[in-house]
Amino acid sequence: MNPKLYIVPTPIGNLEDLTFRALRILKEVDLILAEDTRDSVKLLKHYGIQTRMQSYHLFNEHQKVQAFVDKIKSGVTIALISDAGTPAISDPGFLLVRECVNAGIDVECLPGATAFVPALVNSALPCERFIFEGFLPVKKGRQTKLQELKNQDCTMIFYESPYRLIKTLEQFSEVFGSDRKACVCRELTKIHEENKRGTLNDLITHFSQKDVKGEIVIIVAGK
Repeated sequence: MNPKLYIVPTPIGNLEDLTFRALRILKEVDLILAEDTRDSVKLLKHYGIQTRMQSYHLFNEHQKVQAFVDKIKSGVTIALISDAGTPAISDPGFLLVRECVNAGIDVECLPGATAFVPALVNSALPCERFIFEGFLPVKKGRQTKLQELKNQDCTMIFYESPYRLIKTLEQFSEVFGSDRKACVCRELTKIHEENKRGTLNDLITHFSQKDVKGEIVIIVAGK
């Protein structure tokens, strides 16, 4: 393999969603950079992948990015994975991709799992135009961002923690209106997958009555 950086999507839940090509790349590269090696080792063991791993995450990427760029320049082929889905989509990855491109290193991103795509399609809301907001600011700037989105006329996509789901839905209801159509997708591709559709008020009522777990994607209709 020619030295380069591979961006490799990994399953968001169901381990069968790893592509044949991703499996081959992960076996052939010299080094895998993983967001959490303790989590990724489960995937690697499942597929018999014995490639060496090192951690690369939000809290060390600025300190380590140049070292990994230098490794690739020296002839090491690296694959970057995150805990789930496609690296750089609300996960570390952008910085490494940018620095590799600036250094003239080939970067190849494989197609694969990303949570917001099945969530968007499952929502039954318009898919021809949408904006992906990822995680909203937790505190500073949150209300300002919501006001900016108030009159957005295309479908909006958000990621959220299960612990903040109700609060976020209530804020959406206050800003966008309680009758705005939306969908909450939870535990996508897993055994307990749930896609709950309705108005924001319907969703608040539904999720207030249960213990919410799992990764959350919220799809909100445009104005």
